[in-house]
Amino acid sequence: MTSENEFIQKKNNNKSREAYLPYSKQWIREEDIQAVVDVLRGDYLTTGPYIDKFEQSIAKYVDAKYAVAFSSGTAALHGACFAAGIQDGDEVITTPMTFAASANCILYQGGTPVFVDIDRDTYNIDSRKVAQSITDRTKAIIPVDFTGQPADLDEILEIAKANDLIVIEDAAHALGATYKGRKVGSLSDMTMFSFHPVKQITTGEGGIITTNNRAYYDKLIQFRSHGITRDKNKIKDSHGLWYYEMQFLGYNYRMTDIQAALGISQLKKNEHFLKLRKKYAAMYNEAFSKMDLLDIPFQNQGIESSWHLYVIRLNLCKLRASRKEIFEELQKENIGVNVHYIPVHFQPYYSELGYRRGICPNAEDLYECIISLPLFPAMTERDTEDVITAVKKVLLNYSKKL
Repeated sequence: MTSENEFIQKKNNNKSREAYLPYSKQWIREEDIQAVVDVLRGDYLTTGPYIDKFEQSIAKYVDAKYAVAFSSGTAALHGACFAAGIQDGDEVITTPMTFAASANCILYQGGTPVFVDIDRDTYNIDSRKVAQSITDRTKAIIPVDFTGQPADLDEILEIAKANDLIVIEDAAHALGATYKGRKVGSLSDMTMFSFHPVKQITTGEGGIITTNNRAYYDKLIQFRSHGITRDKNKIKDSHGLWYYEMQFLGYNYRMTDIQAALGISQLKKNEHFLKLRKKYAAMYNEAFSKMDLLDIPFQNQGIESSWHLYVIRLNLCKLRASRKEIFEELQKENIGVNVHYIPVHFQPYYSELGYRRGICPNAEDLYECIISLPLFPAMTERDTEDVITAVKKVLLNYSKKL
């Protein structure tokens, strides 16, 4: 391992690597391509048998009774809010340290997002503050498993049970994560997984809701297809075998068989993907754990993260540069760093709704000093070492100790 003095001496124009390394990227191999080709050569491109196969595969993987696939993770969250009965006047508690979809899905149903601050260690929603934010209008809680580390589900589910609330777990980052020995996906009332290309597995775009509740399952199935049913047990006035009924206003949120076939192929490799993510995260931990210029991700005991993201927290008080400057310097080193996330209530649209800065100080402070490092299965050990080299080089060059 290169010494710190050697890193300090690297104040020249040599980049840490020649080719740009993105913060994340899909892993597509020939078997994935063949799975899609098989669908293209078959009879169904959509509303065919691969949807059901994919849903059953995901449900089995996370030990849930049911799974309903959607065209995107956002669509899946919208469906979950509909199934939960969220409507005008309802409040739903969630975290600001997430992508906008976690809160937008509440607005789609006419509800009001209530942003609750995060825990300073895990960066997940602070369950103690959740309890303090419940009112007589609270209908649900949407915790987010930030970076792949499950939220404090025991505490959140206990709070929800005591207050007759529904828990919709946003596990977009957490396919394969475990909470006290159990796979995420079977613990909350409904759980959403995303299959965007940067997630654990991909269907191009896509999402899914897992649940153990038959009533939610039935609503989700109908909601994703215009509110239409062909179920003879639900139809009120059948005109014949061709007949269907639109019983409420739904959406066209269906996943295609093309996407589902890719998902089935990808899911077979997910344990291997997780192994690689954990390996590279461990390399980062070992390299950075003794650096006082940054904090590595904190992990709760009894929880296994799926390591969707590796987020470092810069100790800016010990650096002669801002987060923006550090970010730009790492980009110059061909390291595709990113920032996850801009607090949702900072967005202009939410400002127009009346949300103000200062309501979630922990999340707001965190945003000012975090950077996401590249982490994905298609990386190599050499890629990981390049990231380590670049981070040490840049931070040590800006250390106030110099």
